[in-house]
Amino acid sequence: MSVTILTAYDQRPEGPDGTGELAYRAGGTDLQERLRTTGATPHILDLTGVPGFAAVERTDAGTTLGAGVTVATLARDLAGDYPALALTAAGLATPQVRTAATIGGNLLQRTRCWYFRHPHTSCFKSGGDSCPARDGRHLYGNVFDTAPCVHPHPSSLAMALLTYAATVDTTQRDGLAVGDVLGDGSDPTRDHLLADDEVLTRVVLPPPAAGEQAAYFRSISRFEAEWPLVEAVVRVVRDDAGAVTACGLAIGGVAPVPLRLGAVETLLTGSTLDDDTIARSAATAAQGATPLPETGYKVALVEATVREVLERVRS
Repeated sequence: MSVTILTAYDQRPEGPDGTGELAYRAGGTDLQERLRTTGATPHILDLTGVPGFAAVERTDAGTTLGAGVTVATLARDLAGDYPALALTAAGLATPQVRTAATIGGNLLQRTRCWYFRHPHTSCFKSGGDSCPARDGRHLYGNVFDTAPCVHPHPSSLAMALLTYAATVDTTQRDGLAVGDVLGDGSDPTRDHLLADDEVLTRVVLPPPAAGEQAAYFRSISRFEAEWPLVEAVVRVVRDDAGAVTACGLAIGGVAPVPLRLGAVETLLTGSTLDDDTIARSAATAAQGATPLPETGYKVALVEATVREVLERVRS
């Protein structure tokens, strides 16, 4: 098997039976867990030694992050320029996982649905023709039920990158919007829309916004190191009078892909983040929810989580 690559990681995946397929490995935090739970035996291509894999480059045009930049690096080194991304990165998993996990791997990781990850079940994403979670257990599933697969996309970093309108370069294309990489979930067989032979190489952020403030919060079922039930991140720039001149707000854990909330951003722009605006923004975030039988509790969590990040960024 001949493979030519610049940078990558666990890419278009092998599926639970996986024998003989190729999987790229960088941090391996998701790949190793899937190998353990599914019994897959793919050929592993380790990319950690690829030149530029973990590079961070700053220019007047913005910041370029190699696909192998670790989550810990994002949390530590980008806090001053891109606080929404840094705070989100710092909230993920545990220090050990953040030290190994990469931005590319987080963006293109596989669904956390327990039906997909069980070696004896079949679903859209493992080669089947149905979503067993829809008629089965979906306690951690979508509250915006807009796609055949009912489990939310797990990338917290994708959520934060949406608020920056970040782009992605691959071995075949440059300047892809993060939303274009993830799609809208309408193809339930895919967790992302890169071609089988297309490898993500870098993530590109715009120039930092002077005076940007940010907040991140994840609603979870235990104190820490847990996948979010609902999460939200906000970034704002305010003038000398405290009015919001620019902002970005996105939520995750609720839909087939992370959602940037344009209607909420419109409410926030021009406001001073007063109590009434925060209340209306939180309520707007939950509008249009179509919960599954077991995810109705998430409707209130969406509103409460958005309210929490807005109150944090105001303070």
